[in-house]
Formats: sequence, structure tokens, C-alpha cells
Amino acid sequence: MWAATSPESGRFTSTEEPSVVRELSERLSELRSRGQGYIEVRLPNLEFPTLMLGFRGDHAVVHLLSAPERMSLLAGDGTLPSHAEVEVPIMDELALFTGDFVMRVDRAEDLLHQFIRTGVADTLGEWCEL
Repeated sequence: MWAATSPESGRFTSTEEPSVVRELSERLSELRSRGQGYIEVRLPNLEFPTLMLGFRGDHAVVHLLSAPERMSLLAGDGTLPSHAEVEVPIMDELALFTGDFVMRVDRAEDLLHQFIRTGVADTLGEWCEL
């Protein structure tokens, strides 16, 4: 199940789409060609965990909602120094993140697909609870 930024309006559409991975990949590719987007993914019949990916240009940030009121950020991949700051979309707003939590968008996409295949978020990297 997934919800994502609409390529037409540029706004996040919270209506979840049950679909095959190919359709999600196509949406992500379309958003990447537009330069930014936000996607939420969860497994069917499970409310948690939900993986969220926001990106702008070559930079991405990955969040995890593992339970109600339990949010974590995935540590970055060293793409930016920790003092650098980047804005990426979270739903419909741009949010500011330090380099500690920023990764290349290609890496974030790989992690998203790994989560879809396994349903496990713990193995994606170091999570920092908010």
C-alpha cells in the first residue's frame, strides 16, 4: 500500500493505492523527473511499520513510523557534512534536515525497495527515534 505526491498537482495525496511494485516505481520515477516528492509505503493489512521517503533533487530523508506516536529518522549516508542543511518535502511542506539524516536519493530508493521486499525496516540502517 502506498500514497504519494501527485505529479499533476504537486500535492501529497493521502489516498493509499494498493498496487504492484512496478506502479510505485513508476510514480517514484515520475516524481524524480520533476525534482521532488514524498511517498509513504506500508505492507497490506498492517498499519505499521510505515516507511516515508521525502526527496528534493539528489537528497532524500527516510522516516519510519513504527507505532502510533513512534517516529524515527534513518541516519544519512555521509552525502553531506552533518552541519549542512537540506530542505525536502514531507507531505506538502518543505522540512529542514541536517546532513546527519540526508542520503542520496538513489540510496533511499534502494532502501524503499528493500523494505517492500522484506517488510523489515530494522535492517535498513541506524534509526534515530524522534
